[in-house]
Amino acid sequence: MSDTTPLHFDVPEPSARPGDVPDFSFFDVPPAGAVRRPELNVDPTEIRDLAYSLIRVLDDEGRAVGPWAPEVDPDALRRGLRAMMKTRAYDDRMQRAQRQGKTSFYMRCTGEEAIAVGLALELGPGDMFFPTYRQQGWLVARDWPLVDMMCQLFSNEKDRLHGRQMPVMYSARDAGFFTISGNLGTQFIQAVGWAMASAIMGDTRIASGVVGEGTTAEADFHYALTFAATYRAPVILNVVNNQWAISSFQGIAGGDAATFASRAVGHGIPALRVDGNDYLAVLAASRWARDRARGNGGPTLIEWVTYRAAAHSSSDDPSKYRPLDEWKAWPLGDPIQRLVAHLIGSGGWSDDQQAQLQGDVDEEVRAAAKEAESYGTLLDGRVASSTSIFDDVFAEMPPHLRRQREQLESGD
Repeated sequence: MSDTTPLHFDVPEPSARPGDVPDFSFFDVPPAGAVRRPELNVDPTEIRDLAYSLIRVLDDEGRAVGPWAPEVDPDALRRGLRAMMKTRAYDDRMQRAQRQGKTSFYMRCTGEEAIAVGLALELGPGDMFFPTYRQQGWLVARDWPLVDMMCQLFSNEKDRLHGRQMPVMYSARDAGFFTISGNLGTQFIQAVGWAMASAIMGDTRIASGVVGEGTTAEADFHYALTFAATYRAPVILNVVNNQWAISSFQGIAGGDAATFASRAVGHGIPALRVDGNDYLAVLAASRWARDRARGNGGPTLIEWVTYRAAAHSSSDDPSKYRPLDEWKAWPLGDPIQRLVAHLIGSGGWSDDQQAQLQGDVDEEVRAAAKEAESYGTLLDGRVASSTSIFDDVFAEMPPHLRRQREQLESGD
C-alpha cells in the first residue's frame, strides 16, 4: 500500500475571506425570462432541471420578461414595495434600539425582504406560515401593528407574550404567523403536520414553512420531506439560501456540491430555484406552489437565492468571516431597488413618489417606536408583572394555580 495516493479530507472554503475582494464569479446568473414555466399538474420527474436553474423575471433594465412574469396590479406592487421599505426601516430602528440597550437582541432581514413580503401577500388569510427569525416582513405585509412587534422586543408591560420569548420570536396567530422557534428545522416538520391535518379534515387551507440553507443538513429537514411526499401534504417548503448560516458559508451545508432545491428531487417533490431578490419572481413562484398545493397537487420546495446583507444577529460580527462590502457585490442586487426600477420604468412610479414613501415609512416606524418605548424598555425595567406567568397557559386555570397566583399577588 506504500504507493497508494494518500486520501484527502476536503473542507469547503468560501470564495473570499476578510480583506479579500468579494468574488461571486462561481455564481451563474442566467438571463431573466430564460427558465420555462411548467403546468401546475406537471410530474415532478419532468421538471428536475428547475431545481438547478434560476427563475428570474426582472431584467437589468427592470422589465418583467419571460413565462414567469406575473399579472400584478400596480397598486399591489406598490403595496409590496411599501411593506419591504417599512420592514427595512423597522429593522434599522430596532437595531439602533438594541445598541442603545433598549432590547437585548435583534436580527435583521436586510436584503431578504422580498421573500417574506411576497409570500405573505400571495397566501390566503387562513393559511398558516411557520417562520424562522428573519421573516418579520410577513407581519409588516399583513399590517400587524408595529407597536405590538416592538413591545415583544422590549419585553415590556404591553408584550402579549409576557417576556417569555426572547426578542424577535414573534407570535401572531391572527396573521397566520406561527410562534417562532429558535431551534431551526422545527418549522418544516410543523408545517407538514399542519398541512396534513388540514387535508385530513377536508379543509382548504395550506401551510408554508421556512428554513435556512444550513438547516437542510439537519435530519428534521429530511423527515419533513419524507412525510410531505408520502402524504402529498398541501405545503410550500421554503429554503432561504442567504449564503451564510451564522458564520458558516453555504458550502458547509453542501451548497457547493448541488443546489439546495435539488434535495427535493430524490423525495419526488417538485423543486424550484428562484431569484429571491426579484419581487416579481417571488410572487410568481409563490403563486405556482400555492395553486398546486390548493389543487391537491401536493408539496413544492422552493430555494430562494438571496444574500444576508446584515450580521446574523446583533451578537455577530460578520467582518470576522467575510469581506465587509461583500453585500454590495452580490450579483442579484437589492430587492427594493429592483422593484423601484421596475415601477418607474413601467410608468407607475417616480423618484418624487419614492422619496415621499421613504419619508412616510420612516415617520410611521418612528411614531410606533415612540409609543412602544412609552410602555417600557429593557432600560427602565417596566416588564410584565410576575403574576403573568399564570396567564395564557390553561383555558381554565386549575384551582391550585389560582391559589398560587393569589399568594404571589398578596406577597405571602
